[in-house]
Amino acid sequence: MKKYLLDVALLAFFSAQTALAADNVVLITIDGVRWQEAFSGISAELATHNEYSTAAEQLMAEFWHDNPALRAQKLMPFLHNTLMQQGTVVGDHSMGSCAVLTNNWNFSYPGYNEILSGVVNDAINSNAAVPNPEKTLLELLSANPVFSGRVAAFASWNVFPAIYNVQRSGIPVNVGLMEQPANEFEVMLNALQKDVSPHWPAVRHDAFTHHYAMSWLKRTESRLVHIAYGEPDDFAHEGDYDEYVLATHRVDGFVEDVWNTLQSLEYYKNNTALFITVDHGRGEHPADAWLHHASQRAVEGYMTGLAADYPQGIVGSENIWMAAMGPGVPAHGLVPTSNCVGANQIAATLMRWMGEDYTQYNPSMGKPMAEFLP
Repeated sequence: MKKYLLDVALLAFFSAQTALAADNVVLITIDGVRWQEAFSGISAELATHNEYSTAAEQLMAEFWHDNPALRAQKLMPFLHNTLMQQGTVVGDHSMGSCAVLTNNWNFSYPGYNEILSGVVNDAINSNAAVPNPEKTLLELLSANPVFSGRVAAFASWNVFPAIYNVQRSGIPVNVGLMEQPANEFEVMLNALQKDVSPHWPAVRHDAFTHHYAMSWLKRTESRLVHIAYGEPDDFAHEGDYDEYVLATHRVDGFVEDVWNTLQSLEYYKNNTALFITVDHGRGEHPADAWLHHASQRAVEGYMTGLAADYPQGIVGSENIWMAAMGPGVPAHGLVPTSNCVGANQIAATLMRWMGEDYTQYNPSMGKPMAEFLP
């Protein structure tokens, strides 16, 4: 009898669903790509700056156009030529479309926690690989039998196992070699990753993240997958604008490959939604502010090295952008917002797409964004 009552209670909990829009979701995060480049293309000032670019001629030949809209298309063609036409986009702040972080730090770990858990925890105040006290939507959904064993994350930054608190959650998070390669392609990826020199000690090349994720999608029937690309942010911190631009363009191509792959697979075709966002913005003025991102509170504590030059923090680094397409996502293109939407609303929005009521999992989440709902 006790088991029967428990089963009934679990069934009631997991039956508290909303209308299903998408069977599956792929969440893509691109670390630190500014809304300025996403919607206006490359900056001529930075692309031709002697300190920030050694490939000015190449950048201007490949990505420059006098028209900002056409510049943006050159840099991120899939975002503008496909996703903007078939889905919904928020975050072109110059056009009255506002998306922001709601945490008070404006750097990566707090940003990713906000995106993935839907809540802001003020104690998450550094990028240290400390196990996340909050539960991400992947962990929360894994408690539901229809999602159990059908979620995964692939990331370039090696802090993601802590963000997902893998010791507690058990979420499969790939940031290095595939521990149990399932096919010859994954064996080859492991071998290549061992042989290719890493550019940064904590961030692997996005190409490995991308192709491990593609292999996983092709061989599994997953309900929710997170792919976290990282190279643009690291090149920006190095002051390497040409590589930042090329990495951004490369990731746009990866996103196109994700979408085309989903549409080529019977399990995912026409029933899988795509959501793309960033974990923080970057500065714009003065010129060297593009290298950084931090709130005033962050420079007063965790990032004190920026305090002398930026006592108010990096103005504008809270400004982000979002884009989505797929079943249940209206084809509105760029949407103006009367009020800014927040990164803390993403998790609940993805749950809503998949027919889940976020209040049954964590009522403290930001509510779903109407802009991304039918």
